[in-house]
Amino acid sequence: MSDPGFAGEIRDVDFADALGERYLSYALSTIMSRSLPDVRDGLKPVHRRILHAMQQLRLDPASGYKKCARVVGDVIGKYHPHGELAVYDALVRLAQEFSQRYPLVDGQGNFGNVDGDNAAAMRYTESRLSAVAAAMLEGLDEDSVDFRSTYDGEEEEPLVLPARFPNLLANGSAGIAVGMATSIPPHNVGELCAALQHLIDQPNCAVPELAAHLPGPDFPTGGVLVESAEAVAEAYATGRGSFRLRARWERETQPHGLYQIVVTEIPYQVQKGKLVERIAALLAERKLPLLADVRDESASEIRLVLEPRNRNVDADVLMEQLFRTTDLETRVPLNMNVLDAAGVPRVMNLKEVLQAFLDHRREVLQRRSRHRLAAVARRMEVLRGLVIVYVNLDEVIRIIREEDDPKAEMMARWDLTEVQVEAILNMRLRSLRRLEEIALRKELEQLGTEAGGLEALLASPKRQWRALAKEVAGIAAEFGGDTPLGRRRTLIGAAPAEVEIPVAALVEREPVTVLCSEKGWIRAIKGHNVNLAEQKYKEGDAPRFAIQAETTDRLVVFGSNGRFYTLAVGRLPGGRGQGEPLRLMIDLPNEHDIISMFAHRPGLKLLVAAQDGRGFLIDGDEALAQTRSGKQVLTPGADATAAVCVPAEGDTVAFVGDNRRMLVVDLAEIPEMARGRGVILQRFRSGGLADAKVFRLAEGLSWRQGENRTRTEFDLTPWRSARGGAGRSVPQGFPRSGKFG
Repeated sequence: MSDPGFAGEIRDVDFADALGERYLSYALSTIMSRSLPDVRDGLKPVHRRILHAMQQLRLDPASGYKKCARVVGDVIGKYHPHGELAVYDALVRLAQEFSQRYPLVDGQGNFGNVDGDNAAAMRYTESRLSAVAAAMLEGLDEDSVDFRSTYDGEEEEPLVLPARFPNLLANGSAGIAVGMATSIPPHNVGELCAALQHLIDQPNCAVPELAAHLPGPDFPTGGVLVESAEAVAEAYATGRGSFRLRARWERETQPHGLYQIVVTEIPYQVQKGKLVERIAALLAERKLPLLADVRDESASEIRLVLEPRNRNVDADVLMEQLFRTTDLETRVPLNMNVLDAAGVPRVMNLKEVLQAFLDHRREVLQRRSRHRLAAVARRMEVLRGLVIVYVNLDEVIRIIREEDDPKAEMMARWDLTEVQVEAILNMRLRSLRRLEEIALRKELEQLGTEAGGLEALLASPKRQWRALAKEVAGIAAEFGGDTPLGRRRTLIGAAPAEVEIPVAALVEREPVTVLCSEKGWIRAIKGHNVNLAEQKYKEGDAPRFAIQAETTDRLVVFGSNGRFYTLAVGRLPGGRGQGEPLRLMIDLPNEHDIISMFAHRPGLKLLVAAQDGRGFLIDGDEALAQTRSGKQVLTPGADATAAVCVPAEGDTVAFVGDNRRMLVVDLAEIPEMARGRGVILQRFRSGGLADAKVFRLAEGLSWRQGENRTRTEFDLTPWRSARGGAGRSVPQGFPRSGKFG
């Protein structure tokens, strides 16, 4: 049996408190040690440990390469006790020129590509530090930053790198922690240095002054930044925002008036392979009717070829459609949530980030200066002792040869320190030449001058800022300017004007016949030569509307509630089945019915009227609705509903009531309105309006008699009257349904 005395301490703890405490510990660990970068060097712990391990392996830019497996092994064995794949993925990203604006690792081998292909295994790839990483590590062994023990206590690692290079904004960062995230796009280091110089010269400047030096991010894959200057400045002022990034493209002219579009740069972090697949899928789904084909002709440079459907396609309209439907246009978020110098996560604006970098560099400058000053003082102490040797050379030799304790004798004789005596005793005989004495005195003089300069630097903040300004100028000269690495890659463009894409450009144009049954089931059958007699409907249903249209048309529906509804013909269900209920596509109340349905034609005028005999003319373009709830145009009176909606093509209109009385009036007597109840068209003692028809008086009034017969009445004098009359009995042979047919 086990001894209960070894059970340890047992405490009663509330489960919610225990869970909260542990989750908080996890959250802090994620925020501090994994997801958020440090504002001073712009690195997360894993990246900092990779660079430090590579420096310990002496993988500087001038040395040879070593296997990445060797680097990963040192990182996880000494500094970062996590999975090797996670460390290798971080190392690979630091070496990818399409991921890092200024790569920190110089890779040799397959490190992946912009198509989304993975890097080769770590046993095949090699790496070393880049010149940018060397600038980040410069002065690390000069007491410039604090160190801490590693996880096993056997090694030490830096808390932060000296970071002569402004890495946070230059390379950007992204990460998701617990309850917070960061997203910082990369920028051009030359522009960053210009902003840093301005901040050094004008410490009290406002954020917009600094933003004037930063027109926007500079992505390694180029592209075109299409964001207004005001939006960019606002994002930098608050530390939050987003940037609209588009692919860069050009139009290549071909023989016979043809052309093709060539995409040469794609947005940041968009995988080219998936982008091409997306465009091809949209083509297969016929959602890009203006595009005929897409080809990937990329080699070392990106070259995506887009072929328009024909020479009449507007290139701007085609690209606008692609920008809206594919990742040829993306939004890059800005959320400058970082760890400050005290390790506290917070969102900083542009000035705070730049000031934190300068404050860090000033502290590094002070620490390196004090370190160097201490080293100079130690060397000068030794040199002063060595000079005594040359002044009293014979006596020093005698003491060393004859005295039992020459060290104590020399310290007492010439008031030397123990360090000086040790240096004298460790001198080589060849150093006793006269030339060596001259060199020592010259070195002592130079060190004295250097020590004076360091002391003056440490005592003068003005000199420190002047030294930082010189350092920033050096960074700009080394990594900025017109060098291949420093040249701006992302084009700064103005916010694009809104390009209206015609409806015809969204759907491939094809002839269709729209069928709608009495119960409101709607479908679109390809072609106009449709045998209506062969079409099948649900049991108990029957045909009602058959409209010839094209997939690019808009279908207008007029309900008995006086509202117009608009549907895209190209989005109607196909004709393989029996369609779908129209009421699922528009908000037509169950107590109301469909009065009319037709394909919209620009410039068409309509006559609308209610059962109470009131109505008016309306421009057909005004009847188009933008939402599924429709557009209220005709307002029927009490106990009345909308009854008629017919095209107003002609000069005369005939009305027929339920009482079988017909009235013919001039169309000019009916006013055109935008909405309302309308004017009195025909009066009724009983019943209401049954039907109306607009026609040309010279062509006569026609109506259908039976299935295949039509009758036309030319002499309409008995029924002609002014608007608002009651009319006379319909002509002999008029349909009993009271409809013109």
